[in-house]
Amino acid sequence: MGSIGFATRARDLALNQLSSSEEALAVLSHSPALWNRCRFDLGSDEVLGQVLDRGNMADWRALYTLAQDDPALRARIVAVILKVPLPLPRFWLAAMSSLGVEVDLGVDLPPYENTGY
Repeated sequence: MGSIGFATRARDLALNQLSSSEEALAVLSHSPALWNRCRFDLGSDEVLGQVLDRGNMADWRALYTLAQDDPALRARIVAVILKVPLPLPRFWLAAMSSLGVEVDLGVDLPPYENTGY
């Protein structure tokens, strides 16, 4: 399958319920949020921050799918939320809470306004 076909398949998967980590990784590897990256690196907190900040609904669904089965990823997502100004930090804290992470929804978070976006 060519790169255009693969990207289309990844988008189509993202629009439906993702059934596997492999499908979620395929969606994230073609995320427009990673416009300045050569590849998707799930081990990079910087990449996580970029997906949380600039991702679209398909990216976020894929990230949530991966986090469902990965407690370490959930902890990293929470750590990024607490350090990086994001547009929907409490949404993500609530999402991580729904996966069993103990979070304080009233915690002070980095302000997103005046970040240039």
